[in-house]
Amino acid sequence: MRIDLPDADVQWFPGWLPGPEADALRLALLAEVTWDVHRIKLFGREVDSPRLSSWIGDPAARYRYSGTEFRPHPWPASLLPLRDRLEATCAEAFNSVLVNRYRDGRDAMGWHSDDEPELGPRPVIASLSLGAPRRFVWRHRQDTSRKREIVLGHGDLLVMAGDTQRHYHHALPRTAKPVGERINLTFRRIAPR
Repeated sequence: MRIDLPDADVQWFPGWLPGPEADALRLALLAEVTWDVHRIKLFGREVDSPRLSSWIGDPAARYRYSGTEFRPHPWPASLLPLRDRLEATCAEAFNSVLVNRYRDGRDAMGWHSDDEPELGPRPVIASLSLGAPRRFVWRHRQDTSRKREIVLGHGDLLVMAGDTQRHYHHALPRTAKPVGERINLTFRRIAPR
């Protein structure tokens, strides 16, 4: 289903990965992934990122974010068939994935756009959610009153393409409500340097 966001190209596929497959992938990632606490710059100082993460990809898929260069961990076996399926769905070749682990409602990601130069001018970001449902929000960069919100559930795929990153910020807000753990995978294509 297409999300109504002017100046953007966003598609949402609820339940794209069926429940049993999503369950198995979540457990495999918990066992296979090396989780890091990345340091990011926030208001001019370095702080721990408010989530656990792992940068995974082809050896040349180095990525610079918030003043830090990330060198990818090798692809775990559980992600290779998933990457092939996503490439078929999105008609895009992905060479990397950022895997984020949100342990509870205190783990979050603030307003940002995936607009680093390595991603190119119109990146395709394929985002797969596993685990507890969480709110996902957008706001227009020029007119912050233009907002949109959805709840991403277990196995949901969200694809942001076209000019989405140029026109919108997005976030996964904190919540005081009790929520379970969530893993999110954002597949990308990093241009070689």
